[in-house]
Amino acid sequence: MNDLCFLPATELAQRIQRKELSAREVMAAHLAQIEKVNPHVNAIVTLLPEQAMAAAAAADEAQARGEPLGPLHGLPIAHKDLANTKGIRTTFGSPILKDNVPDFNDLIIDRLQGAGALTIGKTNTPEFGAGSQTFNRVFGATRNPYDLGKTCGGSSGGAAVSLATGMIPIADGSDMGGSLRNPANYCNIVGMRVSPGRVPDYPKLLGWGTLGVVGPMARTVSDVALLLTAIAGPDRRDPLSIQQPGSLFAQPLARDFRGTKVAWSLDLGELPVDGRVTAVLASQRHIFTDLGLELAEKMPDWRGADEAFKVGRALSFAHSMAPLLENHRDQLKQTIIWNAESGLKLSALDYARAEEQRTALYHRVREFMEEYEYLILPVSQVPPFDINQEFITEINGVQMETYIDWMKSCYYISATGLPAVSVPCGFTDDGLPVGVQIVGRHQDDFGVLQLAYAFEQATQVWRRRPEIGD
Repeated sequence: MNDLCFLPATELAQRIQRKELSAREVMAAHLAQIEKVNPHVNAIVTLLPEQAMAAAAAADEAQARGEPLGPLHGLPIAHKDLANTKGIRTTFGSPILKDNVPDFNDLIIDRLQGAGALTIGKTNTPEFGAGSQTFNRVFGATRNPYDLGKTCGGSSGGAAVSLATGMIPIADGSDMGGSLRNPANYCNIVGMRVSPGRVPDYPKLLGWGTLGVVGPMARTVSDVALLLTAIAGPDRRDPLSIQQPGSLFAQPLARDFRGTKVAWSLDLGELPVDGRVTAVLASQRHIFTDLGLELAEKMPDWRGADEAFKVGRALSFAHSMAPLLENHRDQLKQTIIWNAESGLKLSALDYARAEEQRTALYHRVREFMEEYEYLILPVSQVPPFDINQEFITEINGVQMETYIDWMKSCYYISATGLPAVSVPCGFTDDGLPVGVQIVGRHQDDFGVLQLAYAFEQATQVWRRRPEIGD
């Protein structure tokens, strides 16, 4: 039963489709794994076992009747607690919304369920998704399965831990400054920040906003591609949605990379990065050259990335949190208050200048990547840190100015709008996971998965499970 919980989602789906496994068997195995593991890691915060088993029974009955099956048929899934789920508590990690039960699904939930995934509950997230450390006053902290004294990252931390420990085979998440990539990096799984519009997002208050995206997480690159076949594709309700079908991601991921030019850096050319992270990445550099890639230690000019991201983020927080600041200030954590108030202090000209900087950044990076098809970078600038530490304040003697500065290696990429994936790379000497970040050209999400797949196949790092899940 335990081994079943660690099968790749692609294989699990195929076995269900071939009737070698029933959805009931798969669901029962995962619910048993949740009962065994979740008390130690606190990753799944709302669990609906009876509803999940009833859904599995209905899935088996539909298959027996010969009904068409979706690509995710029979696969258990738990949704990030920032995603609205009809009839299921959705708290956003906030005491203000601890009893909130939406009467609708977000679009990504409809697509997952429509493709046959079976909802079992919700995964933990920081309060309103703010910060790359998963804890809140409603459910507490989610622990890293490779070291229970360390953080799992965030904000899709509960999802990452649930995957790493075999409690679910697929998961959804979201990413503004690294929230799909950072926890994947900390939990030895795969998390992808897709291009804005690749996975349509609805309802969304700022429909033209491109800093935040929703997307997939899984244990393997092929499983992420499987998820994208279900959740990618156009929808008129999202004005940014890309006019390519999800079937794009059903193509074979194998590719010959000989002669492909890529830019490689252990620090993005300018950032402080913990030596434990750089040591792991450096030890795997040869994998890329073995694949035939031509690595150049060059980086684009990141000028303006920091301000463009921070101003855009502040705008988002000011807009969404202003009513809560007025009516529930005492129930908001200090970093959210600070971020929202920072946005409220900015002028229209400040926002316009940030957008101008972001536009210039995009074009500099675009021109740089005419020569270099990929950027290969660290995901996070530090390995998993103490679970009682809210955020990183210093790296290599360099003081961090804000609670998010230690995530520049992720949010610089967010500012460009380029697709990026965190794929397992190795472990520190004390057994903590480290991922590598692969960034592709504008809207080349499939190309990003191709290189991630080649690296994953060459290293097989993803196969190293946390002891707590076994």
